[in-house]
Amino acid sequence: MDWSFLVEQWGDSIEKTLYMVLITMVLGGILGLIIGLLLYATRPGNLLQNRVVFNVVNVIINIFRPIPFIIFIALMQPTAKALIGVTTGWQAALVPMTLMAGVVFGRLIEQNLVAVDPGVVEAARSMGAGRWRVLFGVVMPEALGPLILAYTFLFIGVVDMSAVAGYIGGGGLGDFAITYGYQQFDTKVTLLAVITIIVLVQLAQMLGNWLAKRVMRR
Repeated sequence: MDWSFLVEQWGDSIEKTLYMVLITMVLGGILGLIIGLLLYATRPGNLLQNRVVFNVVNVIINIFRPIPFIIFIALMQPTAKALIGVTTGWQAALVPMTLMAGVVFGRLIEQNLVAVDPGVVEAARSMGAGRWRVLFGVVMPEALGPLILAYTFLFIGVVDMSAVAGYIGGGGLGDFAITYGYQQFDTKVTLLAVITIIVLVQLAQMLGNWLAKRVMRR
């Protein structure tokens, strides 16, 4: 095996993985934030309670979450074709990755916001704060530390998704491990991909823990 060629492919796979992960984290993070806030605010007895909206969004999330990601990729191929004109490659992988990340992060946000002490919300309301001010000025800051940890957890999940995307030629470390490791029966290449993913995840976890710790100390 030509290791000079492999090192070049390895570097390219890291670059594509970072592209997929970072773009998904931004787009999926925004989508998840919207979903999470909607679920929290509209749940019965809450700031903007609306049983219909809550139930509809809740059911949609419960439908998407159990789908294994490799099946979800296949399911979203027509959507990827309609949105960006392709069904393979790392660009096509962004569609299912963003949607699944948004759904997962939305549920994580909801769970962390629900954990905020209701007494804090009631105190803010009793002092005349409006619903939106309570949501963004009280609830979100109170949950910021756990939300950072949730976002870190999402990063790890998205890295996993990017690896699975290798099955549709999505590029990245997953494709690198499959093409040059699994299909060539070269465990050293597969191990290189695994170690690289572990390093990326560890760095992200360390950064997330540090940020969350700083926020929760304030």
